[in-house]
Amino acid sequence: MAASMCDVFSFCVGVAGRARVAVEVRFVNSSKGKGLFATQLIRKGDTIFVERPVVAAQFLWNALYRYRACDHCLRALEKAEENAQRLTGKPGQVLPHPELCAVRKDLHQNCPQCQVVYCSAECRLAAAEQYHQVLCPGPSQDDPLHPLNKLQEAWRSVHYPPETASIMLMARMVATVKQAKDKDRWIRLFSQFCNKTANEEEEIVHKLLGDKFKGQLELLRRLFTEALYEEALSQWFTPDGFRSLFALVGTNGQGIGTSSLSQWVHACDALELKPRDREQLDAFIDQLYKDIEAATGEFLNCEGSGLFVLQSCCNHSCVPNAETSFPENNFLLHVTALEDIKPGEEICISYLDCCQRERSRHSRHRILRENYLFVCSCPKCLAEADEPNVTSEEEEEDEEEEEGEPEDAELGDEMTDV
Repeated sequence: MAASMCDVFSFCVGVAGRARVAVEVRFVNSSKGKGLFATQLIRKGDTIFVERPVVAAQFLWNALYRYRACDHCLRALEKAEENAQRLTGKPGQVLPHPELCAVRKDLHQNCPQCQVVYCSAECRLAAAEQYHQVLCPGPSQDDPLHPLNKLQEAWRSVHYPPETASIMLMARMVATVKQAKDKDRWIRLFSQFCNKTANEEEEIVHKLLGDKFKGQLELLRRLFTEALYEEALSQWFTPDGFRSLFALVGTNGQGIGTSSLSQWVHACDALELKPRDREQLDAFIDQLYKDIEAATGEFLNCEGSGLFVLQSCCNHSCVPNAETSFPENNFLLHVTALEDIKPGEEICISYLDCCQRERSRHSRHRILRENYLFVCSCPKCLAEADEPNVTSEEEEEDEEEEEGEPEDAELGDEMTDV
């Protein structure tokens, strides 16, 4: 019962509110499935569309480690100076130009039952209307025996940082259907996301959960069923259906990153300053990030993932003509043109980060095959088809380092800058 491509696009325009009528979803071929195409000239630097996710959720370890984000839109809730103090481990850290911090604590609101925090009344009401009535634990928020808390603890015990998915994204999918008046509409919408074969699904679940994934998956399925069973979604709670749901999230989940400190830095970059003042401010920011790296490492942002209908139709290219970002410090995804895109041309993003895109064709294919289960045939890969299937010594060193990371370290779309 798949949603039609027209239904998909209409939904995206409705929820995003700022999608240009410059794109359309088309079937490409059996290997690539759907693709997103320009219907008119799109200029370099244009925002092609802005999309709100169908569902989104913060990563559980990220929340546990006090990366405070709105429970609905993932907007960072800390003031930029508070953010800097926590990340550097320096309680006395002071930022210049505090007026550039955009965080409005006076607008923050709590759920009156469970006390989770939202950035605004609008987000609190939106969550309550879509899924939170089902998921709200009320006064049992900190009760380890509450079914949802047992589910979350089980997830944290099998999926460690760097995180690429959250069991709560799946929980919000179920809760959305449970609360919906038109359940079939939401089921059709979720069903249009990319599906995989049974063997491919097992590979994705293995990547997320590790070598003991079959036993862990069954434990999660049992806890998921105890907490959230819904008759209209009964297939999702069977062993095969739960594996498919897991694979859907693993394949289609787009990483989301937000940071009040990053927003403050961008605002500082826009200041018109005398050369000496600019030099001093830039030096201060450079030193600040060095201090953060020494204290916190690479974990700078409030992080989570979401399901974006229109963005999920964008195929990969090692030479993308568009990129995703989250410049509004929340879950609104912007897709921006990296070059002029002609009418009829496919809009492609990259599933690889900048460093990975500069590797050999052999290395790029290895990463894409292991994490996304496809072989890239973009113009760059075709042009390099005659190159030997070898990697440079530098790339081999990088790959050896990656082998020491958790197996899921690369899975999921690239976490884009905010």
